[in-house]
Amino acid sequence: MGAGTLFLCATPIGNLTDVTIRVLDTLREVDVVAAEDTRRTRRLLQRYDIRTPMLSYREENREAVGRRIVEQLEAGESVGLVSDAGTPGVSDPGSHLVALCLDRGIRVESLPGPNAAISALVVSGLPTRRFSFEGFPPRKKGARRKALEALIDDERTLIFYESPNRTPEMLADVLEVLGDRRCALARELTKRYEEVLRGTVSAVLARVGEGALKGEVVLVVEGAPAGGTVGEGALEEALLRVEALVEGGAGLKEASASVAAETPGVSRGTLYNLSLERR
Repeated sequence: MGAGTLFLCATPIGNLTDVTIRVLDTLREVDVVAAEDTRRTRRLLQRYDIRTPMLSYREENREAVGRRIVEQLEAGESVGLVSDAGTPGVSDPGSHLVALCLDRGIRVESLPGPNAAISALVVSGLPTRRFSFEGFPPRKKGARRKALEALIDDERTLIFYESPNRTPEMLADVLEVLGDRRCALARELTKRYEEVLRGTVSAVLARVGEGALKGEVVLVVEGAPAGGTVGEGALEEALLRVEALVEGGAGLKEASASVAAETPGVSRGTLYNLSLERR
């Protein structure tokens, strides 16, 4: 008996009517549905009267269950893989299962559909010709800032997934490391209370405040100015302006923020840290 096929089934990111007919047909026909969150997937299956058996496949059990799924596929069964929402394999354990299957010569087929990153990008108002999907940033502040520092000169539009509870901290770090660029914060995409906040990072941060948001969040951030960050001459001039403001009585943080707002391609965090080093 030949091996079965692993079907990557994109499911709605909010509105259950966004699922494709092909995905629904496939979920009915496969031998088993491997779901990251069986409770969420059950709502979709019940909505469309699909009674295919499910098993839980998530980050915590991906090794053991992944081997089990491969065994089923090698026995000739077919499996439909779904994530919490959107396209499986994007910022979820699905990529691990795909790698296992390809290593064993098992056919993998993608059934396209909803994707939160692309949905947020196209409504952001930011350039879409070139973009970089960065997934979930590190949870710890130091690691998150280091990851952002690696993107300072990236001219592509940047897309992040983030927990609603950590979004204010993420915005603050983006402001410090990348500067006050244009951005769009999308939450509850395709749902009844969908909201997209557009503006500079500082403006969006002010609107979000320090309270926790509700719903899934996608943050889209403008890329670096063409040619990267400011040159050495412009940076030196900016540092001298910071120094002059401090000598005039301003605090270093305040002076760095003021000059950064008037200097495209340089963040207040960069000016603050370099000014500290000079002292």
